[in-house]
Amino acid sequence: MADNFAADKPAGPRRHLGAVHALLLTLGMVITSDILKTAPTVALNVGQEHFYQVWILGGLLSMVGALCYVEMASAFAHPGGDYHFLERAYGQRVGFLFAWSRFAILHTGWIALMAFLFADHFSALLGLGQLGNVLLAGGLVAALVALNLIGWRVSFGTQAGLVVLVAAGFLGIVGAGLWLEWRGFVPSPVAPVEPEQVGVAGFSAALIYVFLAFGGWSDAATLSAELRDNRRGIFTAMLGALAALLLIYLALNWAFIRGLGFDGLAASGAPALELLGLAFGAPGIGLIMAVVVVSAVASINSTLIVGSRTTYAAASDVPALRVLGRWDVRHGVPRAALLAEGLVALLLIAVGGWSGHGFNTMVEYMTPVYWLFLSLSSVALIVLRRRHPEVPRPIRVPLYPWLPLGFLAVCLYMLYSSVAFVGWGALLGVGVLALGVMLQLLLRSRTASSASWQEEGA
Repeated sequence: MADNFAADKPAGPRRHLGAVHALLLTLGMVITSDILKTAPTVALNVGQEHFYQVWILGGLLSMVGALCYVEMASAFAHPGGDYHFLERAYGQRVGFLFAWSRFAILHTGWIALMAFLFADHFSALLGLGQLGNVLLAGGLVAALVALNLIGWRVSFGTQAGLVVLVAAGFLGIVGAGLWLEWRGFVPSPVAPVEPEQVGVAGFSAALIYVFLAFGGWSDAATLSAELRDNRRGIFTAMLGALAALLLIYLALNWAFIRGLGFDGLAASGAPALELLGLAFGAPGIGLIMAVVVVSAVASINSTLIVGSRTTYAAASDVPALRVLGRWDVRHGVPRAALLAEGLVALLLIAVGGWSGHGFNTMVEYMTPVYWLFLSLSSVALIVLRRRHPEVPRPIRVPLYPWLPLGFLAVCLYMLYSSVAFVGWGALLGVGVLALGVMLQLLLRSRTASSASWQEEGA
């Protein structure tokens, strides 16, 4: 498949993004309020001796994976991102299944998850109940879909502003730790909490949650076709965002420990809420609520931007789905793909509301499928080097092939862990992936029948 769109295809995206803008978009994909949930779990499983080490390790391993994606994105720039890499490496069947997984499981599941996070916090304050929670989550998704339909300038500009607000909120949490340090505050002693896992098992369990906090960086590959400087832009977007995120997470965890103590962090259900309450009282609680809300909105918005582009790219290659592969040139967005993403996310919100545990159900729903395709993407780098040696590669992975193979080992371990430690939501995700296999067979059958009919009529 050629890198450029065929002449008979609808108009595609243009190169309008600078490196800094792409960095902000990527940071919005990865910086979420997950850290506020994962920090206590990590502390509980690894203990104080290895606490910072596991965060550094997770950040560095994510950067290794990002380097693999940078090479592929700089060589095969495409709005489909890793969909395009997988298709070129393994063929249309794998590419289609990946696009289906993003459309029906990964991106839409993440949108639903963050919508539940948003609604849960408001529900706790206002007592909305289960139905009110679902309606609020669905209303947020619908509003952000409408915002993106206005056009890329509005959606991208909004995203950049949201990321700045989220980063400022996280810096406010760090500021609370510095304020307590300046005052000479001594955390109240807390009885140590018995960890669920110890030793290697505990470290491995903690790493699962660390990777969850760093997740989302691979989505930046979908911006490669819209970068003015594809070489510098994609490197800055991925590696810059991960480096910034690692520093932010280390600072946040330092602030948690400074204000709550290590045992207090491990025992806390809401460390940021407790920390800001200690430092600033009621205004601090209002700040953390604002951080959670803005973070959720930023994450949903960035996922809509990325997810709709993957759906657009995949649908452009399937005649029966060409209606989803149309680009609205006037507004600079894949309009039909955006609407479809929003509808599936609303359906998943309904499923999560029915389960009674929307956030946890969506985590289970996404995790195994995510690590399955990330494993395939790590191998795709090696396959593409052998299959397309003639394609210029502005950026090459150092220590090839050992870094890609090392990242593959990490992905396979995470795949095993995600299957071993999740509930019924994982089975639902696998079932939806299997539905994608059936859909692909149906579409191939329709395409073959159409071709046969045309030949008979000639």
